[in-house]
Amino acid sequence: MPPEKWTQIEAPVRQVLYAEVTPNNTLEVSLLARQKTKNPLTLVHISGNVQEADQDVAKSFVTALMQSAYDGKCVEPRRRLKVLVSPKSGPGKGVSIYHEKVEPILKAAHCDVDLTITTHQLHALEIAKDLRLDRYDAIATMSGDGLVYEVVNGFAKHAEPMRAFRLPITPIPVGSGNGLALNILGSKDGYDVTVATLNAIKGRPMNIDIFSVTQGDQRMFSFFSQAVGLMADLDLGTEHLRFLGSTRFVVGFLQAVAKNKKCPVKLHMKVVESDKVRMVEQLHEARSKTTPASDLNVGEPLPTDALPELKYSNADMKDWVTFDKPILYVYAGKGPLVSRDLMQFPVSLPNDGLIDVVVQEVSGRGQMLKAMDGAEKGAQYWMDTQHYFKAEAYHIEPISSKGLLSVDGESYPFQPFTVEVHKGLATLLSPCGHYQADFDLPHSKVPTAATA
Repeated sequence: MPPEKWTQIEAPVRQVLYAEVTPNNTLEVSLLARQKTKNPLTLVHISGNVQEADQDVAKSFVTALMQSAYDGKCVEPRRRLKVLVSPKSGPGKGVSIYHEKVEPILKAAHCDVDLTITTHQLHALEIAKDLRLDRYDAIATMSGDGLVYEVVNGFAKHAEPMRAFRLPITPIPVGSGNGLALNILGSKDGYDVTVATLNAIKGRPMNIDIFSVTQGDQRMFSFFSQAVGLMADLDLGTEHLRFLGSTRFVVGFLQAVAKNKKCPVKLHMKVVESDKVRMVEQLHEARSKTTPASDLNVGEPLPTDALPELKYSNADMKDWVTFDKPILYVYAGKGPLVSRDLMQFPVSLPNDGLIDVVVQEVSGRGQMLKAMDGAEKGAQYWMDTQHYFKAEAYHIEPISSKGLLSVDGESYPFQPFTVEVHKGLATLLSPCGHYQADFDLPHSKVPTAATA
């Protein structure tokens, strides 16, 4: 029963986890609810005895409630989840958060959970590489973005990689960098473990593009971002500040701007679009056509062939664009939000087959500090010194040996590399079928009747 101080319980039907009439004729309903509007979601259990004469009515009620709660059978209840927990991510509280917050919700939803607490670097990669694909409906990662990176690269090494990539990944944020969770759940709920757990239970499959990053004869897969210059320094140069949580990135940005160090690289891109207004319009066109997928789609015949072949690893780049201005940083990726404080890729789409490439010219420290104002809403997108491209591929060639390369937050040698896109290769769970980040044209950019 709910605590006595709950005078009433109101919640959207989506927050109902499970309902049943038990063998001893007890009606039980488990759900997530807020006692007050601004309160966090709380797990609530409601129960009551069912009289013999009311059993048929109670069972009909349960059937109807469960059907509504799981989107008319578009989402299967009792999901089978492989859960990976990193004990070291962020403040290092992943295990306790799992047992205190996540596990009770999964049990209330009658999920079939197979839990692994990772013990070493690349442990999640090893698990994903050998995962029995028919055993699970999704794989949940409790970390920052690190375990997702490992799972993606583990799937790439799987005996049936294309089938593996159809298994949805769903992040539950406990790290300092939770970019993927922010993009799936939005800036308001992107750090909310309870909301993320609900998405693991009820989210629908959403295909996303991922990238091959090739460097020499090595090929790795990236789901989130690649960075050189200031943004790589911010990411990799703040590991000692991990105890600050997401605040470490703000501190790192201020330190990097103070140095204002030029990034010693040449950049070549196979550009598809660079008109900022047009890219915003394309964002809204794509968003208007979004329809959430169904679990029923997962049952369709799955591909078992090999990974996509590389198209651009040895490209001659004759028709590519070369950026010829001094560069402060190159930041490329998928998903609007890289942190709560920065919407770096505001027009990013989950599966348009393109990578968003941001190139920041070297500019004054004052202008870069000013760019922080409104960065959480993508305001820096409109800066004249910040160039934005949608590309099929890009190539970076360092002209100095001193520098950092970050791929999904992982450090790689500062050497030439090429990135290309694989459209819709991986799968996430999403509550709505698109990234949850709003971005629009400023009033000054909205076409008028005279200019349209």
